[in-house]
Amino acid sequence: MKFVRLSGRSLELCCATVLVLAACSSEAPKASNGGGAGDGSSSAGSGAGETSSSGGKTGEAGTAGSPSSLGGSGAGGPAGAGGALGPGGSSAGGALGQSGAPATTGGAPDATGGAGGAAGASAASGGCSRDFLKSTLAAYFTALAAHSAAGLPLADSVKATENGKAIMVGQDGLWKTAGTVKYYKSALDTDGCNTASEAVVPEGSTDLPVALRLKIVAQKITEIETIAVRAGDYKVSGSNYPSKPDAIVMSDTTVMWETPVPDAMRNTPKEMNAWMSKYFKAFPAGVCNTDTNCKRLENGNSPGGCNVGASCQSGDPTGNVIKSHAIFADAETGIGVGFDLFMGNTDMHMFKMYGGKVYAVHAVLGTATSTGWNDQ
Repeated sequence: MKFVRLSGRSLELCCATVLVLAACSSEAPKASNGGGAGDGSSSAGSGAGETSSSGGKTGEAGTAGSPSSLGGSGAGGPAGAGGALGPGGSSAGGALGQSGAPATTGGAPDATGGAGGAAGASAASGGCSRDFLKSTLAAYFTALAAHSAAGLPLADSVKATENGKAIMVGQDGLWKTAGTVKYYKSALDTDGCNTASEAVVPEGSTDLPVALRLKIVAQKITEIETIAVRAGDYKVSGSNYPSKPDAIVMSDTTVMWETPVPDAMRNTPKEMNAWMSKYFKAFPAGVCNTDTNCKRLENGNSPGGCNVGASCQSGDPTGNVIKSHAIFADAETGIGVGFDLFMGNTDMHMFKMYGGKVYAVHAVLGTATSTGWNDQ
């Protein structure tokens, strides 16, 4: 297979900013040449009914004409070395997919099979395979559009939140208003049996950026976390920050989110989780090893490159700036995710990582005083 460099430009957003790449550390873990299966367990919080109102510093004003939760004007740039992903067998990083052939996106779930299709062969065997997680997600989005959770494999003690508030599955929030999902891409964590998706879901005539996390135990959904961003739900420096759902969809033409990473370029879940942990704990000084063309989207809107207003400190983080409750990774596709309270917003961050570099950062954020989960 022939690999090419990423262009780093969305077809919708063409204002990419070229920034200095953070240097790699000699302290950084080296990437595995394998797929990382079983190499460091993925983590996700238990969410046992606790809430947290802590986390994050107040965002400062963004650059002129382009506000961002990152704040600042990008001055300072990446500094020092440290916190890097391993080289993954390729110092150049490189791109995924063949030239002129962008990855197949998550898309909408198959209309056939209904919500009950999540059980499947994997459920019968008690495993947590990629196919099982995919079918569970498809069943969930089908049930959401039908406004009924009757066919979903829900645990008796299932906990569900939307925008940081507890909801009744099948009865509240997006369950009453959602249409058929138009697009989604997902991280599938078979070690911890977690999924995380960035989706575009219509609510009436308006398309919403949506983040969804599912936790599955013994073939039953035990945790459901949803962030649905409606008009006015996300503000930067007191001003509404508009969503651009189309840009979320179009990002697949360059990032190729769900394209599998070649074995020689994969980072292990342990390496990916460590990078994400530093990102949140040291933010904004933990943004390390981003590719020069890496672009950040917030609800589809781009404040610029991934390092705008950020830097990379050397060594391990000493603080805990952004508190999170779930961080896990899909080593096969190189997608890592974290759920947290980010500067006064309930938030999901999604990263595309491989070959020791980070190629995209997406965030789905909505104003909240708590995530509704146990942020630590």
